[in-house]
Amino acid sequence: MTDLTRLTAAETAAKIASGEVTAVAVTEAHLARIDAVDEKVHAFLHVDREGALAQARAVDEKRARGEKLGPLAGVPLALKDVFTMEGIPTTCGSKILEGWVPPYDATLTRRLKEADVVILGKTNMDEFAMGSSTENSAYGHTGNPWDLTRIPGGSGGGSSASIASFQAPLAIGTDTGGSIRQPASVTGTVGVKPTYGGVSRYGLIAFSSSLDQGGPCARTVLDAALLHEAIGGHDPMDSTSIDAPVPPVVEAARNGSVQGMRVGVVKEFSGEGYQPGVMQRFNESVELLRELGAEVVEISCPSFDKALAAYYLIAPSECSSNLARFDAMRYGLRVGDDGTRSAEDVTALTRAEGFGAEVKRRIMLGTYALSSGYYDAYYGSAQKVRTLIKRDFDRAFEQVDVLISPTTPTTAFPIGERVDDPMAMYLADLCTIPSNLAGNAAMSLPCGLAPEDGLPVGLQIIAPAMADDRLYRVGAAVEAAYTERWGHSLLEEAPSL
Repeated sequence: MTDLTRLTAAETAAKIASGEVTAVAVTEAHLARIDAVDEKVHAFLHVDREGALAQARAVDEKRARGEKLGPLAGVPLALKDVFTMEGIPTTCGSKILEGWVPPYDATLTRRLKEADVVILGKTNMDEFAMGSSTENSAYGHTGNPWDLTRIPGGSGGGSSASIASFQAPLAIGTDTGGSIRQPASVTGTVGVKPTYGGVSRYGLIAFSSSLDQGGPCARTVLDAALLHEAIGGHDPMDSTSIDAPVPPVVEAARNGSVQGMRVGVVKEFSGEGYQPGVMQRFNESVELLRELGAEVVEISCPSFDKALAAYYLIAPSECSSNLARFDAMRYGLRVGDDGTRSAEDVTALTRAEGFGAEVKRRIMLGTYALSSGYYDAYYGSAQKVRTLIKRDFDRAFEQVDVLISPTTPTTAFPIGERVDDPMAMYLADLCTIPSNLAGNAAMSLPCGLAPEDGLPVGLQIIAPAMADDRLYRVGAAVEAAYTERWGHSLLEEAPSL
């Protein structure tokens, strides 16, 4: 019998809908895989075994009654531990929320349930989504399935690792500065940051409200499109939600072509600091796009060089405001409440013990940037740079249909290598941050292995806001060409755990 954990989400759904396999059998296979390998990978923080099997049984019962099943009915999924799920622990990778059980579902979680997707559990992440390696989790780091001594990306390393290790065919991530795309790049998977406002943020525990965006993680472009369609769309519970239909992402993924498209290579995303093997694979992808019928031109976006600095003022400023709610008074951890201390003292002790070093660093940086006398010089200036970056994108998209670049400057780096060097860690998001600042759509998909270390390299595709279907059109064409060239998907080359 085919190993059910190796099927794509689309293949799994088709087999369930036809009655070839049951949703329960598929779920049991993935739970067994989690039991077998997650002790080494540590992708999951919580596995909802009983809940997943109950969801799977409900799908089988629907099929038995002759009800029409949705495109992803019965397909297992791993949910990043930043989305609330009623009755299931949600920690954001932080000790300050240890033991908190939400009384409600995030809109994204509810839509997954309505689509009959089987939620296996919650995945590990950098604390409050602050990091690029999943080393900032209060519950231990996650390993990259390609090499367990290396990082799986961050902040959503648990989600990407769960897919790359075949513990789940689908996962949900969030992308504030690249936290879907960067993990996808270093694990050889597909990750998409939808247009800001294209997927509801209601029930997504906020890090940086003007940047955070939930999105799909998968092993194929089509699987990502199917998941994108399931979770996208307007939500009246989210004031930033776009009141417009989801772009035709599934149709684009099924009919991928770049024939006649103009593709722009971002000049600023190359040069010093980029690993030679990453640039080699990226340049091969550029040639591949030409062979597939695209016109490739170089595009300059000069403000992109300032994006990293602007991001690390805007994001910490918003996080210092958002994380003020964790005050030990309402939910989560409470330290020092012995009847002798004031509320202020209890709050200070709780935050000191409950937050990790990176979260404290960003809260302090953001509070300083927003303080009287510095607001205009720091936060105000960063927002002006954000406007310049948006204008660079607007000018670029007047000339081309999509932009491309490497997703990350390097492949997965060793665990511990950048823990004590925040600036080196932040540089992992160099290519991904501009899209978050501008709010447009972007995807990472595999484009090969770097020759010097044999680790995955990601190709980033960037599209205008609400043109998410262009990502899938280009991504599907590139994926099909590479699969034909390699004779298999990239993950088939990953070492067996």
